[in-house]
Amino acid sequence: MSRIARVLFLALASAAGWVTVVGEVPAQASHHIGVVATSVSEQSDEADAFRQGLRELGYIEGRDISITWWYGHGSYEHASEAVDDLLKRKVDLFVVEGTRAALAAKLATSRIPIVMALVGDPVESGLVQSLAQPGGNVTGLTNQSPDVATKRLQLLHETLPKAARVAVIFNPGVPYSGRYIAELEAAAHAMKLKLTFTSVRTADQIQSALSTLSPARTDVLMPIDDAFMTSQGAVILQMASKARLPMVYAYTPLARKGALLSYAVNHNDLFRRAAGYVDKILKGQLPASLPVQQPTKFELVVNLKTAKALGVAIPESVLLQADEVIR
Repeated sequence: MSRIARVLFLALASAAGWVTVVGEVPAQASHHIGVVATSVSEQSDEADAFRQGLRELGYIEGRDISITWWYGHGSYEHASEAVDDLLKRKVDLFVVEGTRAALAAKLATSRIPIVMALVGDPVESGLVQSLAQPGGNVTGLTNQSPDVATKRLQLLHETLPKAARVAVIFNPGVPYSGRYIAELEAAAHAMKLKLTFTSVRTADQIQSALSTLSPARTDVLMPIDDAFMTSQGAVILQMASKARLPMVYAYTPLARKGALLSYAVNHNDLFRRAAGYVDKILKGQLPASLPVQQPTKFELVVNLKTAKALGVAIPESVLLQADEVIR
C-alpha cells in the first residue's frame, strides 16, 4: 500500500469510528511492533510504561524499533480489522491488550509472535495450551491471579461490614466471566453475602440495569472488569453516585475518580514487563518456550472523599493496607 493510499485508508477508518492507529514506520527502524489495545491508548500511563520498559532494555524508538498503535476506545468490535491492517504494514511482532484483541491476532497469524500485555484467562480463552508451556506463537502476561476476586470481596466486606447485598454487573461475552462468578459465589457464601448478577453487553443495557438500583435494593455495586466495562466506567460511576451506592472496582483510575475503593492489578507493571517478552523474542527466543506470567503487583486505592459523601467510615485496618488514599 502506498503512503498516500495508507493515509486515505486511515482517514476513512478514523471517520468511521472503528480505529485509532498512530505511527508510521521509520525506514531505519529494525523492528516494527504492532500494538492492538482495546482500552489502552498510546497516550496512557500503560503505554508510557511499555516504552520505558523497552528503553531500559536498550531499544530506541525510531532507531531500533517502531510502534504502530491501534486503540479500540473500549470496543472489541474492530480488532480484527486492526490486526489485518497491521499485517499489511508488515509488523514483526504483535503486542495485545484484551482477550478479544489477542484472539483476533491469533486467528490472523500463526507465524508472527504475539505478546499479551494484559489478557484475562489465556488458557480458558484458548490462546495458550498452559501457562507453563504456551505452545504456538502466543505468550506474555495475564492479569488474572488466583483468589484476586476473593480478595476484592474480602476488602469490600471489611470496609462495609454491614453490607449484605452486592449487585454484580458483568459482560457475558468475556471468556473468563464464568470462572470469576464462581469464585465470587464461593467467597460470598463464606462471608454470608448475597450476590445478584446482571449481564450487560451494551451501554444501553448498563443504563437499564443501573437505573433500578437503590440503597433499598442493594448495599454496594461491584462490576466485573473487562475492557468494555472499563470504557463505561464514568457512566457506571455517575449512576452509582446518583443512587448513593458505594462502588468497588478492579481499575485504579475509577477509585481516583470517585469509586469507594479499587483493588486491582498494576497495569503499568504488566506493560513494562511485556517489553521483556518483546526483547527475548526479538533476540530469537520462541513464544512457545516462554511461560505466561501472572501479576505480581496489586494496588488498593481508597477514596475518603467518596466515603465522606456516602457517610461511610473506612476502618483503620483497610486504610493501613491501602497503597493510595484519596483525601
